[in-house]
Amino acid sequence: MTAPPRVVATEAALALIECLTARHGPLMFHQSGGCCDGSSPMCYPRGDLIIGAQDVYLGDIGGQPFYIGAAQYEYWKHTQIIIDAIPGRGGMFSLEGPQGMRFISRGRLFDEAQRAALEGQALTQSRTESL
Repeated sequence: MTAPPRVVATEAALALIECLTARHGPLMFHQSGGCCDGSSPMCYPRGDLIIGAQDVYLGDIGGQPFYIGAAQYEYWKHTQIIIDAIPGRGGMFSLEGPQGMRFISRGRLFDEAQRAALEGQALTQSRTESL
């Protein structure tokens, strides 16, 4: 079995990513579980947030890289993260705020076969060479 993607986006999230990319250029996402915006996925112009050794690259959504803090990854590692966009105010530092939309994380547990396929897949701690 092929390993499933660790992060995916809904059609609503992809449409918002497309809008934000047209306005701001290349983007990046980070989910940290930090104090200001909890565990909301945050959207930044690519390169505006320094990715560190404790950040884990999960994949791309809408062609944009998605990272998660190592501590958050421990909570989410058995789950496919599904990024959605809903009406409301986004994170105070996230680009979608002025759009009247916000990104949220939903989750779906991987089944046993998917977990087994993912176990053999190495995670990248960072992907700074492309930022």
